Amino acid sequence: MTASQSQNNSPIKIEAIDHIVIRIVDLGKMLDFYCGVLGCEIERREENIGLIQLRAGSALIDLVPVDGELGAQGGAAPGNGGHNMDHFCLRLAHFDVEAISRYLDNSDVPPGEAKSRYGAQGQGPSIYIKDPEGNVVELKGGSIS
Repeated sequence: MTASQSQNNSPIKIEAIDHIVIRIVDLGKMLDFYCGVLGCEIERREENIGLIQLRAGSALIDLVPVDGELGAQGGAAPGNGGHNMDHFCLRLAHFDVEAISRYLDNSDVPPGEAKSRYGAQGQGPSIYIKDPEGNVVELKGGSIS
């Protein structure tokens, strides 16, 4: 199946980038840069898991300290032995979990568990997958009213 053929049959229609997640070492410096220099604002904090969400236009930038619960899951701190990008999230125009899961299975891409997660447009359904080089991509539906 070619890329153009798979797009025609795909239940996945990307609307926008919803958020990115960056693993960090120095929260103060990162807040100074993203809020002070770039003008983002803190939208939400979940101290218990180590997550600070910054509003960046219609999207979010999530800062995850490597010494917190979420950050520790990504391995070594950013640098030669570790990565700082946890995952990126694509917001979908429509989210039919059965159709998306079936499509991913047929494309030899194992879908993760569908769960409700918070993103730039609020709480909504999402699935984690991996690209061929192991990068994590979150597919996210719109907010749940």
